[in-house]
Amino acid sequence: MNDIDAWVWWLVGAAALGIPLVVTAMPEFGMLAVGAVAAAVMAGLGFDVVVQVLVFAVVSVALIAVVRPIAARHRSQRPQLATGIDALKGKQALVLERVDGSGGRIKLAGEVWSARSLDVGRAYEVGQEVDVVDIEGATAIVI
Repeated sequence: MNDIDAWVWWLVGAAALGIPLVVTAMPEFGMLAVGAVAAAVMAGLGFDVVVQVLVFAVVSVALIAVVRPIAARHRSQRPQLATGIDALKGKQALVLERVDGSGGRIKLAGEVWSARSLDVGRAYEVGQEVDVVDIEGATAIVI
């Protein structure tokens, strides 16, 4: 046991921290593994155990303090490009068949869609332009 250098133990620790990183997908384990690699470098350069542990702690805490808020901010942002039904909300459509609270047809983004009025008492006649406020299944909700 005494024949193994300290830097090897730090690398073993980094690899051991990589296992829960892969299993749990918690990036904090990866940041701790990077701290262990930094401590292995210090051990390889000949620094004593106190410096190695301090480097491990400082690098790990710094990464967690800096990277986690950035990652959380990116995770909470909506995608820049709306796709699917999200891209259709807010678009204008042309009424092809009378649209009221029970149904009708519109032309939306070059396709014919079934539609119904958001306000049950309101009806839209052929040729009118309407705004799509929501999509429920294959039906556009219009105003």
